[in-house]
Amino acid sequence: MALPPILHEDEFLIAFDKPSGMPGTAERGAAAGESLIEQVQAVHGRNVGAVHRLDPEASGVFLCAKSKQAMDIVSGQFQSKTAERLFLALCVVLPKERCAFPFDVARDELGRLPDSFPMDLGMDDDPVNKGFMQVFRRKGGKVCLSEFRTLERFRTLALVEGRLITGRHHQLRVHLAGAGAPLLNDPYYGDPEEKLLLSGLKRGYKGRDDEKPLIRRLALHASSLGFNHPGTREPVTITAPLPEDFEVALKYLRKFSGPERARRSRG
Repeated sequence: MALPPILHEDEFLIAFDKPSGMPGTAERGAAAGESLIEQVQAVHGRNVGAVHRLDPEASGVFLCAKSKQAMDIVSGQFQSKTAERLFLALCVVLPKERCAFPFDVARDELGRLPDSFPMDLGMDDDPVNKGFMQVFRRKGGKVCLSEFRTLERFRTLALVEGRLITGRHHQLRVHLAGAGAPLLNDPYYGDPEEKLLLSGLKRGYKGRDDEKPLIRRLALHASSLGFNHPGTREPVTITAPLPEDFEVALKYLRKFSGPERARRSRG
């Protein structure tokens, strides 16, 4: 199996543009050899290790270190919260009454997300649904910190940039759900019935019986990773381009569901 595109490689590091649907590291119950790191090790040797985790459903920057020394230096920056991890997320902006999670973000008079907002909902493993997280509105759970910026607003969706301060499992997914803006196509923390269809955007477009959503996977992309290089100690930033399905979805949203159309539709 061919490896994903390489975003950066030198004697210390190798970073890939991981596609959605591919586990970065071995998942419980997964067949041997399915994860990206196992495939990388088969090509580049067992000394290569994954520096961080990335949801199988997410796409984007996946960084590996080629030696223990490089791993210790870079992973230490994750632990000390000095590495910068940025994500792009396409979110469904729900009215407050439809939010299944704590609603902790103030909206404007039109119900839109603010330009920027931090989230600090505590999280811990869900004792009932293995592999998922539960949230704590006030006390309890592990401390989790995220920062968000709203980049573009559409009729019922928003393009949001998320920055991880801590790095808990499913943190951005849970925090966005807690803001009343779960990720598009998030089957657990969002609304699995919410689909982005061209027929729902383009006036007069009927669609087809077999119409497919513009984006069918979890709308989360690890867009960039910044840290100090383990060899030069100089700052380095690795970026991953938006996948084609993400770009297509944004193209049609900008064309048929931009901010001005949203304001008019609300009267």
